[in-house]
Amino acid sequence: MSAEKKNLSTVSEHTGLARFMAACERRQPDATPVWFMRQAGSTFGAYRKMLEKYDVLTIAKTPELSSQVALFPVQELGVDAAVLFADIMLPIEEMGVELHLEPEVGPIIHHPIRDIQAVEALRTPARDEVTPFVMNGIRLIRRELEGKQAVIGIAGAPFTLACYLIEGRPSRDYRHAKAMMYSRPDLWHALMEKISTVIADYLVAQVQAGANVVQVFDSWVGSLSPSVYRTFVLPYTQRVFQAVKATGAPAIHFGTGTASLLNVMTEAGGDVMSIDWRMDLDTAWERIGYERGIQGNLDPALMLTSWPVIEEHMRDVLRRAANRPGHIFNFGHAMPIGSQADLLRRLVEAVHEQTQR
Repeated sequence: MSAEKKNLSTVSEHTGLARFMAACERRQPDATPVWFMRQAGSTFGAYRKMLEKYDVLTIAKTPELSSQVALFPVQELGVDAAVLFADIMLPIEEMGVELHLEPEVGPIIHHPIRDIQAVEALRTPARDEVTPFVMNGIRLIRRELEGKQAVIGIAGAPFTLACYLIEGRPSRDYRHAKAMMYSRPDLWHALMEKISTVIADYLVAQVQAGANVVQVFDSWVGSLSPSVYRTFVLPYTQRVFQAVKATGAPAIHFGTGTASLLNVMTEAGGDVMSIDWRMDLDTAWERIGYERGIQGNLDPALMLTSWPVIEEHMRDVLRRAANRPGHIFNFGHAMPIGSQADLLRRLVEAVHEQTQR
């Protein structure tokens, strides 16, 4: 048994931390744990005030600010975990890539990676050189939580980060990235090798800094077929999860539009598969196998409706989970702008009440 698991055995079973870790390890918690992707968003007035003084990257790179933002949902909503406030592109900057975040658009790469010279120029910094401000933020979050809630570290998956680097900005069809993958597999594999090395080290450093669990975001992988995923993506995603597994920390694997990929994605090695709302949760869980946990999968658009509508769909998700150990309640993607804190708080309370064991 790892030191982390031994420590958890002494934690009260009624804390968010114990609840969350039990679900990750497919043990039955006292209630189903809850957190929301992008839970530290514009719902909170304190965060909106912070944005009047600082841009998002400045907040993410300032531990005292990023830790405050990460703690807002724990304090205001009662969720079972605080998630690191950081953009998935932060470690890419450490590789020597110049970028900025454009409001309402996302990351913009000033010089997209399109040739072997650009790939060779990418740095693979040592583990202790990658975003030390992120690690300091995790330490602050962990200290403030005092073992009562889990700390979730995050990173982008190699495929999604490679797409950003090649496209230069968010894309609908990933045509430049996929063209490179098919026509220049040597270039693609060289790029994925470097990215997976950096991301594996980045996540290990987060665990060492105090993250209890990590989530790997592969937001764009749903654009691939299973056979293409297996050839061009799987070895690199496996490398990332193997590095995390060696630390003893659980890992969540998130993707969107992945109904056709679930079987092959489970081979990557995540402990929990996070699914979007395009599949019923029971169908997805049967497909990935009950030896893994599952996260999801309320449609985030429901948060723009009323409580009776939200409650109906919440009950449906819980019914499909069927009280099996290993379920983490979440949205199928990020919490939408305009979500109301009182409805989110009510949702957390309702999930906990409905699943008390």
